Amino acid sequence: MLIGLAVVGGINMSGSGATVLPVVSAVAGEVPTISKPEGSAPTELTTKDIIVGTGAEVLPTSTLTVHYTLMAWSTGKIIESSWSGEPATFPLAQVVEGWQKGLPGSKEGGRRLLILPPSMGYGAAGSGPIGPNETLIFAVDIIGVA
Repeated sequence: MLIGLAVVGGINMSGSGATVLPVVSAVAGEVPTISKPEGSAPTELTTKDIIVGTGAEVLPTSTLTVHYTLMAWSTGKIIESSWSGEPATFPLAQVVEGWQKGLPGSKEGGRRLLILPPSMGYGAAGSGPIGPNETLIFAVDIIGVA
């Protein structure tokens, strides 16, 4: 049996310098790989469907079950991943603003790339391993929507 691998990334040429968005692997059910980003971090929320889901649509009021991988833009290093354990379940309304604005419209079974500017993540304070004013890169797999 052959399994196809699609790799999705992008280049944003707006502004004074080119931003090369990270490339995220698109094999459903497997831990995503994320390439190190290049250039200046986006200053606005950036979203891209890596795998388009076919299940229930995420709404602002949804409770989600997801697997996610988090990378810091400044270092290109993985900070955290739920793939080492059980998926995370939470009401979307109770997480960072970038998830609240970036996940609605995605669907169960999908994988979405989210790039959060600091103001939509943890801001100047940071949080645990997340440094102050860090741009966050998430690969989020939507496992369940309720």
